[in-house]
Amino acid sequence: MPSCSLGMMDIQIAALCDFAVDYGGRLCIFGVFESLSFPSFPALHLQCAIVLRVSFRKEDEGNHRLLLNFVDADGQSIVPPLDTQMALELPPDGFCAARNFILNLQNLKFDKAGLYAVDISLDNRSVASIPLTVRQFDWKPASPPA
Repeated sequence: MPSCSLGMMDIQIAALCDFAVDYGGRLCIFGVFESLSFPSFPALHLQCAIVLRVSFRKEDEGNHRLLLNFVDADGQSIVPPLDTQMALELPPDGFCAARNFILNLQNLKFDKAGLYAVDISLDNRSVASIPLTVRQFDWKPASPPA
């Protein structure tokens, strides 16, 4: 019998991106990234999104807790964690399905360069972590033409 996940609920996609949209159950993701660079700190990243696609089976039906926590290298939250309940239900003839989650973030503040991560838990069980490296670059204004 085919399976849409390896165990119980399964994270199929977990990413940071510039923009994402759910279009009738189809997940459209634009500009996936794993690093950001800024000329100085503190720095603001104007807009991005955390994207998840969770697959589930008939035995996963019911209420579940999803927790997203965007943390710095010390484990400190840089934005308030998203802690939400989700109800999963399949049609009577369904065996498996997927649910898309998009969390849009604006004016994301980074106090310093370093490693960051989005830690993801389902039902109090850590299931994924999206790493992010934040770097500082030397910015030099262009010299005027001679």
